[in-house]
Amino acid sequence: MTGKTAPRRLSIFGSTGSIGQNTLNVVDHLGGRENFEISVLTGNGNVELLARQAKDFGARMAVTANDRHYEALKSALSGSGIAVASGKSGLMEAADRGADWVMAAIVGTAGLAPTLAAAKRGADIALANKECLVSAGDLFISAIRKGGGRLLPVDSEHNAIFQVLEENQRHAIERVVLTASGGPFRTASLKEMAGVTAETARAHPNWSMGLKISIDSASMFNKALEMIEARHLFGLTPEQIEVIIHPQSIIHSMVGYTDGSVLAQLGAPDMRTAIGYALSFPRRPNLPIERLDFAKLARLDFEAPDELRFPALRLARLAMTRGGVQGAVLNGAKEVALEAFIEGRLPFLAMAEITERVMDDLAGLPPAEDMDDVFAADRQARQRAADLMKLEIAG
Repeated sequence: MTGKTAPRRLSIFGSTGSIGQNTLNVVDHLGGRENFEISVLTGNGNVELLARQAKDFGARMAVTANDRHYEALKSALSGSGIAVASGKSGLMEAADRGADWVMAAIVGTAGLAPTLAAAKRGADIALANKECLVSAGDLFISAIRKGGGRLLPVDSEHNAIFQVLEENQRHAIERVVLTASGGPFRTASLKEMAGVTAETARAHPNWSMGLKISIDSASMFNKALEMIEARHLFGLTPEQIEVIIHPQSIIHSMVGYTDGSVLAQLGAPDMRTAIGYALSFPRRPNLPIERLDFAKLARLDFEAPDELRFPALRLARLAMTRGGVQGAVLNGAKEVALEAFIEGRLPFLAMAEITERVMDDLAGLPPAEDMDDVFAADRQARQRAADLMKLEIAG
């Protein structure tokens, strides 16, 4: 008699964010505790939600990335038998737990070290953290190869490429085309964009996301980071990576081959499709996703992005061409500029201007040999961006 398959062991880094919550939604739909064992859930400040998730899904451990929330999380989980940890050490402990599959959805550079540690021990990494590849792509890809796990992209664009990229046809890949909705300022003029606020920039037409990622989408910095990610994920040259504006967000990305064929992945704009594919790979799961009605779609529109209004795309190519730690520099500088924009200290279009000046100033940094080098480049970029903004204000 054939025995029941043991539940897969999962860890979800960033379970209280939108990616994490949707991952748990998919886990629940695909059988919950019957088919999956939750090793670790991690969050940041939303302790109430993290504790509820840990109890609902029977997690072995819950970690808050913020040491200040340790006591609150410990109190919320008192008597549950669920282990509690916090801070950087807690995240590293979470990475060492023996999960087979890790959702890497911690936002920012805070996700680098634990995700890299999980990759080194051979876990399959469902990657939703952009910084792993943008800031430390060479190191991260090397860790995946040495660890023996699989890298499963969760961003809808990269997941789409992953679905239609034929492994036995890698020699024939001519280009990949990342689609972008164009965000809330797709048709706005430079003059209009110069005066936008954080509130208007967060209003994405197709996706419900957090404040920072919504603004990254509005400025197309998210697409710039995705270009760099695509280079590392699929072993591409900068010249093979294109971006096209597609307002409907139905085609999630495409792969063009040397025979002229273009394969595209289509679907309703729902992040659970990519999460489910990564969780169930190589099998496709049955998910409660809206099915496309092509008759109702009527039309799919495309247009070339305007790099005068969205200079982040040009900066991505510059970072890829220069190589080394320029991705980390771009990301670090952009993060500081983004915070300043949210706080009303920097105009929307100036985010790219500050980022480019920092990239130029730090173009001579050597390639990273380890994560300390990546973090050092990130710190230098952030400090230089802050210094430049002080000079701008003083001037």
